[in-house]
Amino acid sequence: MAEVLRKILPALGLVLAVVGCAPGADRQGVPAPETPAATDTVPERVDLPLQERCTQGEEAAVGNRRAAYAARAVGRVTVHTSPGGRSLRVFAPRNVNGVATVFGLRAVVRDASCEPTWYRVQLPIRPNGAGGYVRADDVLLLRVRTRIEVDLSARRIAFLRDGRTVLRTTTAVGSPATPTPTGRYYVNQRLRAADPSGPFGPGAIGFSAFSPVLTGWAQGGPVAIHGTNDPSTIGRPVTNGCLRIANAELVRMFRAMPEGTPVIVRA
Repeated sequence: MAEVLRKILPALGLVLAVVGCAPGADRQGVPAPETPAATDTVPERVDLPLQERCTQGEEAAVGNRRAAYAARAVGRVTVHTSPGGRSLRVFAPRNVNGVATVFGLRAVVRDASCEPTWYRVQLPIRPNGAGGYVRADDVLLLRVRTRIEVDLSARRIAFLRDGRTVLRTTTAVGSPATPTPTGRYYVNQRLRAADPSGPFGPGAIGFSAFSPVLTGWAQGGPVAIHGTNDPSTIGRPVTNGCLRIANAELVRMFRAMPEGTPVIVRA
């Protein structure tokens, strides 16, 4: 699950640690922060629909199976335990891998004029599914129309757009000793591999899950969907928790998978 790449990228001057599901792949093929290509799908910058009626301070869920929302930090963002509550954590505008900090948006809290004042968000930290509240003015709202659904028992990944399945592919999953965590997550970073022929293939789609057992790994043991240089392992329970798919399918998903995309992992 947490498969970790440990190599310094001179151009960035920082250490990237991404889940490395491949055995013995700890120091190979370093993913770098993605730079969107002309063919990549980018999230849509939006405002939530206006409401004529609302209850001040009431929390309302947002998003559905066809479209979801994410919140991108526009500066340093303080996450609170409740609207106006105590500070839980402060996030920089970019994470340790140099990627823009993004939260999965779950609900909105409006003021007396029905304007959004707070968002309840999911965080890319332990424990899995951790959440909090951020001020609406501190983030940029994004809408995504993509979704990933993972069936661990079937070892299959479905990629949906506008609620319709556009791709199904077989995946390697976590071993019994290092299982892939189930739950609801979101894509929080995409990383391109410095060596596309390495154990991570062309790159990795990181999402906000962490290994339930590899807590001592770099960055806490983050989980990702990535390619591989050993396609014979696809479809088997052999990884440290990551989801390993064919390189061609990884490229296709990578290009169409903007930040904030929901990731649903079921047993």
